[in-house]
Amino acid sequence: MKSIAAFLLFFVCLSLYSQDWKLNIDEAKELASEKNLPIILVFQGSDWCAPCIKLDKEIWSTDEFKAYAKDHFVMLQADFPRKKANRLEETQEKHNKELAERYNQSGYFPHVVVLNASGEVLGRLGYEKVSPKEYIDTLNGFLE
Repeated sequence: MKSIAAFLLFFVCLSLYSQDWKLNIDEAKELASEKNLPIILVFQGSDWCAPCIKLDKEIWSTDEFKAYAKDHFVMLQADFPRKKANRLEETQEKHNKELAERYNQSGYFPHVVVLNASGEVLGRLGYEKVSPKEYIDTLNGFLE
């Protein structure tokens, strides 16, 4: 019985601090409008881009960032993996390319775009070797 309780507790804790990535701009805009939140659009190459992998490990995957983002941002991911094993569905790949044509024409990776609920750009940044709090402060600076 103890092991079942521990197992359930683990998954409850995991769900509290898991990043809720949206994969569709329309869904992200709708949620951002409902909750009056900005959208953080992240262009990444999850299986080939070293700074993208660092940004994920040092910022997006930290408990501090996930806890803050849950109530303050709508997180939208546009991933561009290169390995066959990580290939996206064709519709998702097409959607991400359309996002890149609009918001990442230079093809920078990682590229973080702060948007309002209408999809207007408020700010841009990339990988920075800072703490999660400092990164959050930078993102919030675009909202003032």
